[in-house]
Amino acid sequence: MRKISIDPVTRLEGHGRIDIFLDDEGNVENTYFIVPELRGFEQFCVGRLAEDMPVLTNRICGVCPEAHHMASVKALDMLFGVEPPAAAKKIRELLYMAFFVTDHTTHFYALGGPDFIIGPDAPPSERNILGVIRKVGIDIGKEVIGTRARNHHVIEMLGGRGVHLTGGLPGGWSKSLSKEEIEEIKDTAKKNIDFALFSLKAFDDIVLNNPVYKELILSDIYVHKTYYMGTVDENNSVNFYDGKIRIVDPEGNEYVKYDSADYAEHIAERVEPWTYLKYPYIKKIGWKGFVDGADSGVYCATPLSRLNVSDRMATPLAQENFERMYDTLSGKGTNGRYKPVHHRLVTHWARLIELLYAAEHMLELANDPEIGSPHVRNIPEGVNGSAEATGIGSVEAPRGTLTHHYVSDEKGVIKKVNLIVGTTNNYAPMTMSIKRAAEKLISKGKVVEEGLLNKIEMAFRLYDPCLSCSTHSLPGQMPLIVNIKNKEGETFKTITRNSWD
Repeated sequence: MRKISIDPVTRLEGHGRIDIFLDDEGNVENTYFIVPELRGFEQFCVGRLAEDMPVLTNRICGVCPEAHHMASVKALDMLFGVEPPAAAKKIRELLYMAFFVTDHTTHFYALGGPDFIIGPDAPPSERNILGVIRKVGIDIGKEVIGTRARNHHVIEMLGGRGVHLTGGLPGGWSKSLSKEEIEEIKDTAKKNIDFALFSLKAFDDIVLNNPVYKELILSDIYVHKTYYMGTVDENNSVNFYDGKIRIVDPEGNEYVKYDSADYAEHIAERVEPWTYLKYPYIKKIGWKGFVDGADSGVYCATPLSRLNVSDRMATPLAQENFERMYDTLSGKGTNGRYKPVHHRLVTHWARLIELLYAAEHMLELANDPEIGSPHVRNIPEGVNGSAEATGIGSVEAPRGTLTHHYVSDEKGVIKKVNLIVGTTNNYAPMTMSIKRAAEKLISKGKVVEEGLLNKIEMAFRLYDPCLSCSTHSLPGQMPLIVNIKNKEGETFKTITRNSWD
């Protein structure tokens, strides 16, 4: 049996490896998407004060510290039994919209975009952000950098720091907004809307109007019919900050809608021995393996998933583009809702629609007169429980639904932590997508070139995985193996955890 390794996989945050095993005839026998790193945040948070969690867990990742900060502070609201003032909630959400603009911009232009703007078969030395700038022009490159810069400035203004922010507190936020700050944010939001519309137009011109790319997107290489997860508001519109978590089946019918505090009733997690990343699945359906369909508990949580579970977008321009995408690709089903789109590369299109929504909603929030209120915190009096308190908070991270679950003692000292990260939700569908792409692209007698392997990487890259913040293993112990070798390279002693003597 022959093995092909893509090591390391590229254009993502964190480290991973793809092993493809071929049978004697040269066809794909199996594939493994292996995540070899362990962060262990769930374990070393134990024993810390609960109020430390928003600034501790946002160190999990430098790409999306805002998501961990928000999920954490929402968990503390519950743990301390305190409701933030309206202005504080809106400031949190305003910052979160700026974060979504920066994150989706990064993925489209630097991580996912090179596959389309430069081409999936282009040399790796060109298939990167510098190649993108050379292709689209320095002025557009400056606009991409400028969009990230002005929104990071908003994040620093509201959150206290540009990375690993500190603004969130149980019961509210650490500062109110001045009139001058609000006006500056309005100007930033307007520029964001223009940039999002430009990016959607670029996607039209570069991808949708290119017959080769359109055929690739709509081919059967990157298709899976799974359940989908995302957070929706009371109108079943996409919402990144608050609402209920909705799951629909592969036909688009609502399977369940629940509060994040009830996540453990609906989601379970599975561990495989060859990776540190867990496999969540729908609990009542059960784990049926790496298969899709209504009988499998596998679900997906991505920008495309959020649109698939929603009836509409909450802002007008995003709604126009939402309707255009679904009218183009799926149409409406028997229940009056748009049918889910199962072509996973369409996630890049959905991501840009979300970017536009975040920009529009950022302007809505900045125009809300209540956001300038000086009342931004209700101070908690203690943990919400006598001997033990529980706090659960969730938000939509750019990569999927993010849940923080804390249990503390009566003094607010953390006793237990569980995190289900956006990328973790998508590990099973990523594994399946990689295998399907490999099976479709590699066959007997076919030369396996770098461009072909990149198309296999595109199967996970569309999920925008962040493997640093998602990796941990139940029950949180690392099965460490150390091989000690002599100068000839021969192993003369092997040490495993628990065998130090």
